[in-house]
Amino acid sequence: MASAESGETGLLFIGGNWVPSRSGRWQEVDDPSTGRRLGRVSVASREEASAAVDAAAAVEESWGSTPIHERARLLRALSDRLAADSEGMARLIAQEVGKPIVDARVEAGRAVTVYQLAADEARHLTGESFPADAYAYPAGNERRFLFSVRDPIGVVVAISPFNFPLNLLSHKVAPALAAGNPVVIKPTSSAPLTALRLAKHADAAGFPRGVVNVVVGPGGEVGDTLVEHPRTRLVTFTGSTSVGKSIAEKAGRHAKRVILEMGGLDPFIVLDDAPLDVTVAAAVRGAFGYSGQVCTASKRLLVSDAVADRFARALTERAGKLKVGPALSEDTQVGPVIDSAALDRMDRLVGDAVSHSAKVLLGGQRASELAPGYFYRPTVLDDVTPESKIAQEEPFGPVAPILRFRDLDEAVRIANGTPYGLQAAVYTNDIKSAFAIAKRIRAGGVHINDPTSLRWDALPFGGVKESGLGREGLRYAMEEMTEVKLISVNYG
Repeated sequence: MASAESGETGLLFIGGNWVPSRSGRWQEVDDPSTGRRLGRVSVASREEASAAVDAAAAVEESWGSTPIHERARLLRALSDRLAADSEGMARLIAQEVGKPIVDARVEAGRAVTVYQLAADEARHLTGESFPADAYAYPAGNERRFLFSVRDPIGVVVAISPFNFPLNLLSHKVAPALAAGNPVVIKPTSSAPLTALRLAKHADAAGFPRGVVNVVVGPGGEVGDTLVEHPRTRLVTFTGSTSVGKSIAEKAGRHAKRVILEMGGLDPFIVLDDAPLDVTVAAAVRGAFGYSGQVCTASKRLLVSDAVADRFARALTERAGKLKVGPALSEDTQVGPVIDSAALDRMDRLVGDAVSHSAKVLLGGQRASELAPGYFYRPTVLDDVTPESKIAQEEPFGPVAPILRFRDLDEAVRIANGTPYGLQAAVYTNDIKSAFAIAKRIRAGGVHINDPTSLRWDALPFGGVKESGLGREGLRYAMEEMTEVKLISVNYG
């Protein structure tokens, strides 16, 4: 398979065929580290998006009735192909979205595991049996046998983000396929090449024609067509809260199920007895890993007044040593943000924080010497107020705002004081305080003495409030992607 450096041309994948859009429209894909052209992809029309759903719907029954062991075999074959192409996938991810190559390799490796885990978990997607004679009504239950099964829900639409273009997409595709559902993928327009390369591997692994489809195009045209098509039954989406709410509204009008992984302002809470060396190291990873472009990044550092000065100094010193550079450089720790709009957002949010009395301890500006790449310097802000926009809006950039608190009640109040609730972290040696805070925080996950970005691929993952609906994590996603059917047998 061609390497990313050669320049790639992406076609639509519909019903097992690689085809250019009849509209003749193409979209250029650039490397955010260099601004240079990486490739181009064909842009689907509404009609072609609809054709992709039709192709998936045509095999809905046959794929749903394919034995689980055969689905598992194909998932393992796809995993094997991804493993063989791991370095190529990692380099494509690094170039397409600016993820440092050392982190891109981790993502490529995790995707290999996701398909293996999906194959294993498919065996456990079972129903239940019920003691019919435990119920007085209806009459005759002593002569009935009751059990439930899980049926595939139907065509699944997978809409993926740019920041984990392979692994987060795999968290949608793998459980859908394992549960017996054909899938139509719409990758983000910022990173379509990785999704198309995944489809090439699925095709080569032997998945039947129409089971996996990929169309590229704008959400308002292609995405809406997929969401509102009468044959799609579930939409799984990762992205911004505003787009997720719009998808939920459109899907709700047609009584479709959704799994939404949306925005977060994940609080990283530091109590006064926290071991600062471990805590600061975790805060640097949580705030600056992949330039902060992670839904579970540590986006608000809530620090006890008693240790805030020492924490701020240590964080500034450690963050100041991070190596900023192109994604393909082996020693790069902080790469570019995804595009120029992200740079503009950083400028706006940092400027607003300063206007609300925040102090810039580090960074606070673009790394102009690395232009035309989209680089922003790792930034540490102190004395940030909860009312500042950077404490209320997801920055999605390499900025670590420090918000100080006096006691546990104030820490919890600040942590819960946004519309979001994805993940949270608490650092302390006092397990009693840790559990007390964990119980009060409104979030889908709370990690004690681990960073907010922690995630297990096979365990439940998702948010509350405006951070999400439903859960990912292979078996949990598969349960969302199936329908429970009750079957009764009267043997009297």
